[in-house]
Amino acid sequence: MAIKKVNPKVRSFGYYNRMFWKIFAGGIAAVILIFLLASWGVFGSMPSFDDLENPDSNLATEIISSDGVTLGKFYRENRTPVKYEDLPQHLIDALIATEDERFYSHSGIDARSTLRAVFKLGSSGGASTISQQLAKNLFHGSEGSKNLVLRVLQKVKEWIIAVKLERQYTKSEILAHYLNTVDFVSNAYGIRSAANVYFGKEPKNLTVEESAVLVGMLQAPSKFNPRFHPERSQKRRNVVLGQMVKNEFLEPEAKEILAEKPIKLNYKPQSHKEGIATYFREYLRDFLKTWVKNNKKPDGSDYDIYRDGLKIYTTIDSRMQTYAEEAVTKHMANLQEQFFIDQKNNKNAPFVRLSDDETKKLMMQAMKTSERWRLMAAEDIPEEEIIKSFDVKTKMTVFTWKGERDTIMTPRDSIRYYKHFLQTGVMSMEPRTGHVKVWVGGINYKYFQYDHVGQGARQVGSTFKPFVYATAIEQLNMSPCDSIIDAPFTIPRGRHNVTETWTPKNSDHSYRGMVTLKRALAMSINTVSAKLIDKVGPEAVVKMTKKLGVQSEIPAQPSIALGAAEITVQDMVAAYSTFANQGIYMKPQLITRIEDKNGVMVFEPMPESRDVLNKDIAFAVVKLLEGVTESGSGGRLRTQGGGGGGYNRMTGYPYVLTNPIAGKTGTSQNQSDGWFIGMVPNLTTGVWVGAEDRSARFRSITYGQGATAALPIFGMFMKSVYADPDLDVSKGPFERPENLAIKVDCWVPKVKDTTDFEQDTDEFTL
Repeated sequence: MAIKKVNPKVRSFGYYNRMFWKIFAGGIAAVILIFLLASWGVFGSMPSFDDLENPDSNLATEIISSDGVTLGKFYRENRTPVKYEDLPQHLIDALIATEDERFYSHSGIDARSTLRAVFKLGSSGGASTISQQLAKNLFHGSEGSKNLVLRVLQKVKEWIIAVKLERQYTKSEILAHYLNTVDFVSNAYGIRSAANVYFGKEPKNLTVEESAVLVGMLQAPSKFNPRFHPERSQKRRNVVLGQMVKNEFLEPEAKEILAEKPIKLNYKPQSHKEGIATYFREYLRDFLKTWVKNNKKPDGSDYDIYRDGLKIYTTIDSRMQTYAEEAVTKHMANLQEQFFIDQKNNKNAPFVRLSDDETKKLMMQAMKTSERWRLMAAEDIPEEEIIKSFDVKTKMTVFTWKGERDTIMTPRDSIRYYKHFLQTGVMSMEPRTGHVKVWVGGINYKYFQYDHVGQGARQVGSTFKPFVYATAIEQLNMSPCDSIIDAPFTIPRGRHNVTETWTPKNSDHSYRGMVTLKRALAMSINTVSAKLIDKVGPEAVVKMTKKLGVQSEIPAQPSIALGAAEITVQDMVAAYSTFANQGIYMKPQLITRIEDKNGVMVFEPMPESRDVLNKDIAFAVVKLLEGVTESGSGGRLRTQGGGGGGYNRMTGYPYVLTNPIAGKTGTSQNQSDGWFIGMVPNLTTGVWVGAEDRSARFRSITYGQGATAALPIFGMFMKSVYADPDLDVSKGPFERPENLAIKVDCWVPKVKDTTDFEQDTDEFTL
């Protein structure tokens, strides 16, 4: 019998069947091995249990006002977490309907979506669940995106992490974690920052259509950014609304109505140079840099104010801060307009009484301290070339009170342009607690970053005089009702270390004879202040100012009686607050507590206080200062201000403040500095106005005096504060001590002219 030979090249069906199952089994084994190796960290580190519990998500430090408003943040990524309970249900519905329809039915991996993506090569959508996207956001970012093998390995790690996340957290926690990690561009990381940046509100207050806009951005944040691509964003929003209808989260009729609505943004970028309380936030940043050096974490490491998610609870009241900034904007814009008019025919504008050579010298100093000079000098460019570059016209954006303006000018001209701008410093503080409620360090932090509250010490003019009067009342047992002669007065050379005879004059060059101390301070009579400091001695007055918290070095010279000393707004407000607080000095306090990201308090400052004056003397000074607003240079607070209710650059706006207010105006030499400090029983506010350079000033006292330059900001601020029913700012009288031993109730004649009677000569120069 012949045997049939089998062709070795022809394989049986059984052979191929066995090979298929071997390959299939090998593939399964390979997949399992890949997952095992990935979970063991062979392809890169995997998060540990602790990592899952505390993912590193670069949490921003949040600055919170006393009334619970976020003033700003310190961050590398503007991310502030929000709890699931604080998310509106329609936001959750929109997210699930659009990003992961079977979120509640899978355990981290959606098999149906994965198979669809594999067989259709992603043409019908991606396969990533919300849990996988969270895993990517938290632990991997976009690594391996340009390499197929690395992309596959990354996806494997995402699956493993997603399953771990599902085991570690509830579905609600995963949703909140995910929304807290998403980048919405425009410095908005996480849903809370996005809601604040794009719509100016907290997430819980988002409407259905606003929620749909933000969820629509998740696919491609830049592509569907409602600020830059409103039409594209609106179409994407409507797709999200359609998905909500498909998944029965929204009625079709409601969708049709919402789809017709335009996107209404309330765009509020959260940068360090914009927003509310910018100068305060920068002052706080410097404080925190020192704080972190002296306050360690429980494990001994340093806090990172940009990544650790600290919560800084401050004393600032966002409502008062807003009213103060509005007052500054309104008044300074008008005052600046007048200043440009005042300088129109000044060839060396804005500098007054400077020669051409002095002006050139000042401009050269400004050029050498500019950023342009620093950068060019760093490149070893010769000085002559650097100077020439300041005269080459270039395109630039400049600050104006009507908004930023694109223009062409030389860098030299831009320096002179910015030298024209008047600056201001405003601070309000509660006398009894030391809590600072308002801090406005300048007119615009983006363009002028010098802080005129905490940094800038300026000549205080007649606002220094109450310190002289307080010393006299304490040492000489005087009272506001005691009389003194207003007549020419000279301190001879040699007395009180005076090198030349000193004869101060009154600003109106007239003398009134016998006057009470109350009238003398109300009219800011220079000769009386000079006589008082002559009697008590300059050393005693300097000692008094130190007890009142003034940090500046003040020379023990008689001329300080007229305000030649340079003091910060912060110190002046704290010193005046001592009078309102019955003689007890409270150090200004900016922070009430600091909490870590878990809400654990890590810092609580202790109030600092000390007794400076007894109650009777402090109250006597308050009554002296009340005379200033009743019948002196602060009297325009009681009047209609600008006639007919409009603005008048001389008197400001109508205030009509009828409640007891103690205050003092101040104008320094040559009206370079204008001051007003005003007090009610539970709030002291100080205002300074002047230019960066002392030689840049109004050419007459009409607009340069404190009553015109600074007082209107106080008046507008207080009027807004009193109009807010939620603010408890006092309208009542100052507390009168029991058994008051000093006579304070004396009549002061009301003067018709409320001009600030202040020294305006060179004669008080040290």
